[in-house]
Amino acid sequence: MKIGNIDLGVRPVMLAPMEDVTDQSFRQICREQGADMVYTEFVSADALIRNIDSTLRKLAISPSERPAAIQIYGRTVEAMVEAARMAEQACPEVIDINFGCPVKKVAGKGAGAGMLRNVPLMLEITREVVKAVKLPVTVKTRLGWDHDSKIIVELAEQLQDCGIQALTIHGRTRSQVYNGEADWTLIGAVKANPRMRIPIIGNGDVTTPRRLVECFERYGVDGVMVGRASIGAPWIFRQMKGFMATGEVPVISDAEKMALLRRQIHESISRIDERRGIMHIRRHLAATPMFKGLYDFRATRIAMLQANTQAELEAILDHVERDILPDPARRIVSTEPT
Repeated sequence: MKIGNIDLGVRPVMLAPMEDVTDQSFRQICREQGADMVYTEFVSADALIRNIDSTLRKLAISPSERPAAIQIYGRTVEAMVEAARMAEQACPEVIDINFGCPVKKVAGKGAGAGMLRNVPLMLEITREVVKAVKLPVTVKTRLGWDHDSKIIVELAEQLQDCGIQALTIHGRTRSQVYNGEADWTLIGAVKANPRMRIPIIGNGDVTTPRRLVECFERYGVDGVMVGRASIGAPWIFRQMKGFMATGEVPVISDAEKMALLRRQIHESISRIDERRGIMHIRRHLAATPMFKGLYDFRATRIAMLQANTQAELEAILDHVERDILPDPARRIVSTEPT
């Protein structure tokens, strides 16, 4: 699969853009674990053109995480064009336009998935961004605003006509947010449309290696984007790529997984500071499948998520690694992706 001149190979698996998740450290780890391409956190066009420091920092891309895309969102043509030009100066491989974020503070103001209620403006923004930059421009969006307006098949053609070079589709409407099951049938319908010439990337509820392969084989997509299943589990890319290559899910030890989580903690604190770095990493610790299904783990989980210093958090993880994970009696169910 190619986006412009960027060759991502056959059946690439990408890390989805996620606010407060896909920072530079996490992106780099996911690339090391097999992700074929990574995306930044959401970059607000309005904040970017106002030179807000925290937003400008989101543009930083290290050589080891490439190929990488910067994803921007906004609600006016002027802001999005200027933001795209600023993002281009950071030299990503791709500029991605977010027309899919469902959260109220974004979609409720007309940006992200809110654009699904104003398709003419969505298309105008897309055309102007494509014209404004020399890099490949892609779009990520949803099936439609709600159950009664699933417009993605027609919309995909319109976005293609604007000059984008790939389209990612999340298999839910904006009204669903992240509830219910992702509907891949319409993603498959877009891919099956003979008028579509650009790569189609599917997204939504791809949580195991077997589901990944099923999405490729059943719906014919060119690529798959993995989001929430990677939070606290960057090794999922290694498992997915390994399963596609061999038909077997690679076994990754608890020690390896814990080392990756500890690395995230260290790099998060180094990047920000101790207090905010720990707060940032809590989402990964809360979501990691490493600790799911462990008997009588509630008190330890609470302590872990309430830790305020690196020393305190590391001591809790030492206890988990030394006293809990090695005990087979602690494991109620297997959490290994299949």
